[in-house]
Amino acid sequence: MTDTPDLFPAPAPAASFTLDAPVTVGDAEVIPAGTVIQVRRPTSGELRGLTINALLNCDVVALLTLAPRITTPMIPKGATLDPADLTQLGGEVMDFLLPRAAKAALPTS
Repeated sequence: MTDTPDLFPAPAPAASFTLDAPVTVGDAEVIPAGTVIQVRRPTSGELRGLTINALLNCDVVALLTLAPRITTPMIPKGATLDPADLTQLGGEVMDFLLPRAAKAALPTS
């Protein structure tokens, strides 16, 4: 018997956060405050054109470039996010990018 690739891989792990403020594009509100945003672990293809360093530093441009690729409901390209919501998104992305060994070494409260 030969090994066959998994044709239906398990979905990527996800996290979520609740928006403190609406997401807007121009003057239009596209996602209301209070909406739960699902964030899934990015794949290598979704990271194209970005640097891990920029994402780990919560670079605004890098996070807003990645957001439409990994969020549900999708945070659209060109969207404006409240700084608190951008920080929540960056925290979830950072958590996905850190290796397990690095997470284990972090102090707990």
